[in-house]
Amino acid sequence: MPLRRAVSKVKFLRETEAWASSMHKTGAVVQYALLLDEPRQEQGRCYWPVEVRASGKVWRRYYVSPDGKTVLERKNQWLD
Repeated sequence: MPLRRAVSKVKFLRETEAWASSMHKTGAVVQYALLLDEPRQEQGRCYWPVEVRASGKVWRRYYVSPDGKTVLERKNQWLD
């Protein structure tokens, strides 16, 4: 799966789109960062972390499987 598709999987989630829309209305710039140097192993599977950020703060971190079929979400919001 191309790396850009991993970001798109997160970008087009319903909750991410709604949050990004509200951030854009306040003038914040929304960024999506794919962290290839921090893969995560869960139950024998590899996941790529994708962070969703605005105004320099991480809103959520998602983990996308390389095949794009699975997206896991880290529940903590506004991580420092």
